[in-house]
Amino acid sequence: MELVYRCNLIALVGGGPTPRYPLNKVMLWDDHQMRCIGEICFRSEVRGVRLRRDLVVVVLTNKLYVYTLSDLHLKDNQETWASPRGLCALSSGPEAVLVFPDRLKGHLKVILYAQDRSVSIDAHESPVACLALSADGSLLVSASDKGTLIRVFTCSDGSLLQEVRRGIDRADICSLTFDPSKHWFACSSDKGTVHVFTVKQTEEERKTSFVKKLLPKYFDSEWSFSKFSLPETHAICGFGETPGTVVALSLQGYFYSATFDPRTGGEGQVTSSQCFLEIR
Repeated sequence: MELVYRCNLIALVGGGPTPRYPLNKVMLWDDHQMRCIGEICFRSEVRGVRLRRDLVVVVLTNKLYVYTLSDLHLKDNQETWASPRGLCALSSGPEAVLVFPDRLKGHLKVILYAQDRSVSIDAHESPVACLALSADGSLLVSASDKGTLIRVFTCSDGSLLQEVRRGIDRADICSLTFDPSKHWFACSSDKGTVHVFTVKQTEEERKTSFVKKLLPKYFDSEWSFSKFSLPETHAICGFGETPGTVVALSLQGYFYSATFDPRTGGEGQVTSSQCFLEIR
């Protein structure tokens, strides 16, 4: 499911062992009227949905469709790399920016609708496993299915701004997210850890980062600014309203809140947890 900001409109897709809705339909549910106000049907299963106030993006395994939200008119369609997870990111700022795995392995395609142009990025050697946009659509962060290196790009021209290392062992990246100020981004994985990285804001910081690449590969790696561990292995994460706070929602139905020192970083601490969903 996907929510349009904090309004009453929700996109629903059937799932689980006894789906309430067909797996090949997107149902637009108005929670104020308590009824379905529209639906979009496809020939294959829907893998992902993204919404903003003016667009609906539906991801199938090898194709992506873009509709206007007001009348569900087809605006665009794109061929994609096989994406059973329905990988796609859509900006929430004034200008619509869309990113998804392009048709070549490890490549990403960024569409800047306001400028009527697209940018292709050779992001990784192996298939992309996770990606995210900053709210304004200016920055993109992605990870491959190896889950060791994470890269940050500019959406305007596809330039590589930063490369960081999550770890040295292969991992399944569960989520990537920027904080609203674009000062940090966070990564969660099936290792049960959440890493927080500092975004290189200035040209000098970026030069220093790339000069380090003269060192042997392991030692030149840029590691996380802060990290903390969860009791469970799979969770999605986001930033709280207060600087230095991170929240996580686990597959087992728990909500976690954690803090880190925004000045010095280091080991973060889980400060509270609450069960919001009983898994049977």
